[in-house]
Amino acid sequence: MSLFELQFNPGVDKQTTPVGAINRWINSDNVRFRYGLPEKVGGWQSLLTDTICGVARQQHAFVDLQGNRYVAIGTDKFLLIYFEGQLHDITPFKSNNAGALTTFTINSIVTNNSNKNATFTTTTNHGLSVGDMLTLTSVTAATNSSTTAAGYDGFLYQVQSVPTPTTFILTLTQQETNAGAVIPGSASGTVNPYDIVGPANQTYGYGFGVGNFGGTVSSALLNDLDGALAANTAGNNGSATQIRLTSTTGFPASGTIAVGNELITYASIAVNELVGITRGAFGTATTGTSNGQVHNDGAIVTNATDFSGWGEAVEASTVTLEPGLWSLSNFGQVLVATIANGKTFTWNAGISARLSTHASTTTSGFETAIATGVGNPTASRLTLISPTTRHLIHFGTETDIGDTSTQDNMFIRFSDQEGINRYTIEATNTAGSQRLQDGTKIIGSIVAKENILVWTDNALYTMKFVGAPFTFGFEQVGTNCGLIGKNAAIEIDGVAYWMSNNGFFAFDGTVNSLPCSVEDYVYDDCATTKGQQINAGINNLFTEVTWWYPSAGADFNDRSVTYNYGQNNTPTPMGNWYTGVNENSIRTAWIDSLIYPKPYATAFKNNNTGTFPAVVGESGLGQTLFFEHEVGTDQINPDGTTTTLTSFIESFDFALQTDQGIGEYFLAMRRFLPNFKVLTGDVTVTISVADYPADPNTVTTLSPFIINSSTTKVDTRARGRYAALKIENTGSGQSWRFGTFQADLQPDGRR
Repeated sequence: MSLFELQFNPGVDKQTTPVGAINRWINSDNVRFRYGLPEKVGGWQSLLTDTICGVARQQHAFVDLQGNRYVAIGTDKFLLIYFEGQLHDITPFKSNNAGALTTFTINSIVTNNSNKNATFTTTTNHGLSVGDMLTLTSVTAATNSSTTAAGYDGFLYQVQSVPTPTTFILTLTQQETNAGAVIPGSASGTVNPYDIVGPANQTYGYGFGVGNFGGTVSSALLNDLDGALAANTAGNNGSATQIRLTSTTGFPASGTIAVGNELITYASIAVNELVGITRGAFGTATTGTSNGQVHNDGAIVTNATDFSGWGEAVEASTVTLEPGLWSLSNFGQVLVATIANGKTFTWNAGISARLSTHASTTTSGFETAIATGVGNPTASRLTLISPTTRHLIHFGTETDIGDTSTQDNMFIRFSDQEGINRYTIEATNTAGSQRLQDGTKIIGSIVAKENILVWTDNALYTMKFVGAPFTFGFEQVGTNCGLIGKNAAIEIDGVAYWMSNNGFFAFDGTVNSLPCSVEDYVYDDCATTKGQQINAGINNLFTEVTWWYPSAGADFNDRSVTYNYGQNNTPTPMGNWYTGVNENSIRTAWIDSLIYPKPYATAFKNNNTGTFPAVVGESGLGQTLFFEHEVGTDQINPDGTTTTLTSFIESFDFALQTDQGIGEYFLAMRRFLPNFKVLTGDVTVTISVADYPADPNTVTTLSPFIINSSTTKVDTRARGRYAALKIENTGSGQSWRFGTFQADLQPDGRR
């Protein structure tokens, strides 16, 4: 017997053909490379008996001064704390710029004895939308209703519908039992709405209702109101027919303007006044009548005449609706949480009632609400804490704090050192600001040793503490290397790795493109328009960076690609990369082992319903599972059941090498010797052959073969010019690591 030995290089190569990927693997799932050898990944187990409502997109682990460990989890609807095996809801309630909670008073409730729905009427416009979350407090039961006060308080509700600006419908925990179809009556109580985070996934918007007013036009003309507008049919200065702007230059002779969320039509222009106005056009009044909204003097006016699709879908949209995202960091034992394009909240782990206290702009002792001379911006794309200098930094934020209309996607503002709510620039503090130039918006930022790295959609900047008088120095270090999504960058040992719209990159003082042996496979199938859903995670136990991303047509992440930066000793220049498609291994958020001994990660199931927080009338939130990784060999579910982790790897199409050349002869394989470094249980080995590179591989007659630790040799009958090897494992409680491939191969003619 003449043995032919193949030693495969680590990593998967999808950039070339199965024949051209010499000594490489070409496909795998739930497999990693360690010491150059492929092996099944480690398993994971649920950390909770509950599942989380919504899709988690951010995790952050931190420790308080007593050594207690926490994980903050931000979903598209909630902000949660994981502590000692339990979840706690700390989602902030809506608040105004001064930090006061936005609440609404109930003056009547109508219940229905045919279902669990109830209609609530508020004394003022509530501003709620379908899907919003809220609690009720101090509710008195409606007259003649079987639902007592205890049937309202202490529950979390999801708004089912909003018939008018002063009414909304909730599903209650119990159905009306008194006689009569409808039970009206007076009631009282308070509505406490949760702050709104955002959609579950990233989409393009179409038609009316997109953004502030629906439709889109490139480079729309903007100007300002010259005089306030009251909530009535009259314009400014008491005129019932006209509105004055600071300038009408460039506005069409007649048309439509947008002020805030309101559309206003006009018939003509007289100097700087729009004449013949109609307030609240196209159904955009919010008072429940034909009247318009209140707008302050100087409010931005947009020429909306050429906006497409008022009340109907447009043919194409350039408006992106980003998913609900959080920025999570800690200022010592204080959690700092920012809703993307929204406010910043804090939660103090050092107070006694911390687990029953919601994050807030005013109650933690580290206030972030607007007050005289202090207060955080109210609209920022993202934030982070500089860990060494202890500045709170806002990216893509307001140029005028408290005025969301001044949000500039390229503007950076940072607090005073040790003062996360002091932003007024003074000679005695280190607060400041900076606007970046290369790009259209800041996408993400991470800390990398002495630098803070800031990505726009096109470039990379470093932000480094330099002291007075500038505090931070900014340097552009790369272009055409922007970040694809906020959570698509990660740092380990001073090196940053990230995914852009056009490839993978690393920064170690210099921006470097990462050669990638699966790049075309990833980008040909990646839904790059959903870049904000992509998340990266470091698993330092195995020197891996993994990106989880949505494929084309997918609503949520369903693919993964991994770069092994520590096992990158391949003879090829394409790096050690591998991919994954198994639905059980796809993640939406990840934290590495540091504060906790193993990595923690979240997985999302769109068709299931979460159990925490318990939401009355919950609809369409989906379910997030919370796992500890590198535990066992399988997936342990919240209910204690086991889901088997299947794994496989496929080799390139190898040919018999002779003195006459590669592929000159057909080969005959009579037997092979299995060589596994680790083998617990069984694996299935399949041999397939092909006569020509363009031919599909055909499984040999005796394949597949069941291999276990006692298997010494396997007899087979295989003939072809090319052969390929596939290793699979589908059993529970099993693991494997492959070694080399040795086979009895002999030339078998040219035909």
